[in-house]
Amino acid sequence: MSSPEAAAADTRRVLVVGASVAGVRTVQALRGAGFTGTISVLGAETHFPYDKPPISKGMLAAEGTGEPVPLLADEDVAQLGVELRLGASAVRLDPAQKVVTTDDGSNHAYDVLVIATGASARRLPGTEHLAGVHTLRNADDAARLRSELAPGRQAVVIGAGFIGAEFAAAARAWDVDVTVVEAQQNPLAHLLGDRVGAELGRLHEMHGVHLLTGVTTERLVGEDRVTAVELSDGRVLPADLVVVGIGAEPATAWLEGSGLPIGNGIDCEASLEVTGFPGVYAAGDVARPMHSLYGEPVRIEHWTNANDHAAIVASSILCSPVPRPALPYVWSDQYGQRIQIIGLPSRGELVFTRGSVESGELVAAYAGSDGVLVGALVLGNPRMLMKCRKAVMGSVHHADFERDVFAPS
Repeated sequence: MSSPEAAAADTRRVLVVGASVAGVRTVQALRGAGFTGTISVLGAETHFPYDKPPISKGMLAAEGTGEPVPLLADEDVAQLGVELRLGASAVRLDPAQKVVTTDDGSNHAYDVLVIATGASARRLPGTEHLAGVHTLRNADDAARLRSELAPGRQAVVIGAGFIGAEFAAAARAWDVDVTVVEAQQNPLAHLLGDRVGAELGRLHEMHGVHLLTGVTTERLVGEDRVTAVELSDGRVLPADLVVVGIGAEPATAWLEGSGLPIGNGIDCEASLEVTGFPGVYAAGDVARPMHSLYGEPVRIEHWTNANDHAAIVASSILCSPVPRPALPYVWSDQYGQRIQIIGLPSRGELVFTRGSVESGELVAAYAGSDGVLVGALVLGNPRMLMKCRKAVMGSVHHADFERDVFAPS
């Protein structure tokens, strides 16, 4: 079924569970390839499908409207010929019967299933009863947080990863007093090492954020609403609001009992077909595919990955040549700066850095034990990012890269 004629003659029923980037882009890729079969999409949220990066950026911006950015317009849904069911949360999968059950008790049959349920924010246990404690994963989270931002308020952010950092940057634009608490000695040290993590820490401090590292949260103080955060070293931080940014977990709880291989996401082949389950695919944050560039499973939580997966899933369903997996790429916008990471720096060691956050440009390169580049971080230099991407894809030795790119001409 690799030809447009075959795609048009395909009458299979495709069910997509998840109405965010991976799910919506998969629908668009299928229709773009000429597929004319039935496509249904189940979305757990009641919101019309919206883009995810603006949640921690534009939706919190002081000068913005606070509204989510739509992925589709009404006319797009009609043009795509897709049945879109919102507020329909999947609770069970029976792969033998090829049926997904939603929380209203409805059963949804399929011939081909695409699981694009994303990931859910981790929460601090025992804080469910406290008002003022937030996660930031969806549009409702962003709307609640935005309503709490005002000059002079005190916010404590638990975790200095991308979500915590992006919230801190947005809150400072509202003149909120922000303290970030990070268990590691430096932000993102587990991915980028202490030296580069310290640079990113300075970015916070340059913009008036109080950064506390090497310390953990002991408990949140308050009866009905949070009033303070007690740290492991005994310090107590007054708090009008708390943002918990301690990572996310793949949204696979509804798949328990289905027999699908779930652990850190859904195990699948390079084609994104779920291992051992023909006709079932996973895409986006929830997918843990075998990555041809690394020879082992890799799960990535980022917008670009969700987009890339859509083309792979559509090609797999239509038995077309599957696109080569892209090099992992993530970005984060903080304080008017864009931090970009290419490849997987955590698989190597830092081999050189140039620049600093103070100068507005920074590049850090990482290499494996053989000296070959495996990843890089770039701040404020799009051209350098492209050079790093090419070098990592080309398995260039870091010494050659450094000589060719940085040697005086």
